[in-house]
Amino acid sequence: MGIELNPNCNNNEHQIIDSTQNSAPIVLGLQPAAMVDHVAKVDWSLLAQISGERGGSFPVAVEELNHIVCELNKHILASPDDSLPSKTIAGGSIANTIRGLAAGFGITTGMIGACGNDEQGSLFMSNMTSNKVNLSRLRLKNGSTAQCVCMVDESGNRTMRPCLSSAVKVQAEDLTRGDFKGSKWLMLRYAILNVEVINEAVRIAKEEGLLVSLDLASFEMVRKFRLPLLQLLESGNIDLCFANEDEAQELLRGEQDANPEAALDFLAKHCQWAVVTLGANGCIAKHGKKVVRVPAIGKTMAVDATGAGDLFACGFLYGLIKGLPLDECCKVGSCSGGSVIRSLGGEVTPANWQWMYKQMQSEGLLVPDLGKCHLL
Repeated sequence: MGIELNPNCNNNEHQIIDSTQNSAPIVLGLQPAAMVDHVAKVDWSLLAQISGERGGSFPVAVEELNHIVCELNKHILASPDDSLPSKTIAGGSIANTIRGLAAGFGITTGMIGACGNDEQGSLFMSNMTSNKVNLSRLRLKNGSTAQCVCMVDESGNRTMRPCLSSAVKVQAEDLTRGDFKGSKWLMLRYAILNVEVINEAVRIAKEEGLLVSLDLASFEMVRKFRLPLLQLLESGNIDLCFANEDEAQELLRGEQDANPEAALDFLAKHCQWAVVTLGANGCIAKHGKKVVRVPAIGKTMAVDATGAGDLFACGFLYGLIKGLPLDECCKVGSCSGGSVIRSLGGEVTPANWQWMYKQMQSEGLLVPDLGKCHLL
């Protein structure tokens, strides 16, 4: 039982056989390149050395990634609560979301992507399978696994620099109808390097009857590569779209009204469900003619904002799958987004899942029926 390699694949690529889960997952996540996150709390002086704006996420070359990793130890901040000031875990926005859905909400999930046959690849697979994510659609290829440095400042804000150029990844021609058959949702994150494989995944997914969710990724990505994003949205194939306040502003840059409400209306013209998150001010969402504004739930000190949007999406999608009203989907998203910022990295700890379940219970929301989430 567990993870095996398919011996019938060629020398350069293997398909992973996950014998623990045989039926099609409800939710699939397309993350073309599996990724390992190096997360650390750092001082401002390191961020001053990094190209690009603070708070964003934009790809870097392997030389810059290695430089940042080497500098991390010189700038790590001590944690006042004695928790680890740094960690290395399976990462990537889509991985964070589908891991959360499986581990915290009991929704079956699977990942479409590729992983290198290196130390980072082994770490990625171990972490995801221990959280009950189906990896039978993950290809193991000769080469390197993608990495990302997540630098968290004293205020809990994160600046991310992923390195994808030298990593193995799934290509558009690798995708098959079998990857999608039987599932209900496909989750995507916008990235210019992945536009071709995203378009092919959307094409097959719609032919197989899946609903498609898209996250706008980062304000830098929207700013620099807005036209291909607009083409994707205007295709009519995106059913659910998530944007944070900064991404929403970039989406409508140059328009007279470039506020979150205007961005919500724009997204809702092309998607069944549109959501704009507003950080500590909660979120706004629209489905058809219904618009809701939901404040943040559960006061908590933000240790690290990494994964907040990913886990918000996780909770919101759980609500949709369970048939909850739009405002309750937002409330669950707020609870799950709040759970991950209480510790370092994009993976929710067992204690913070318990915190989330208590918040959901206090709001009268549908708590996942998992043995491990019995309230204390």
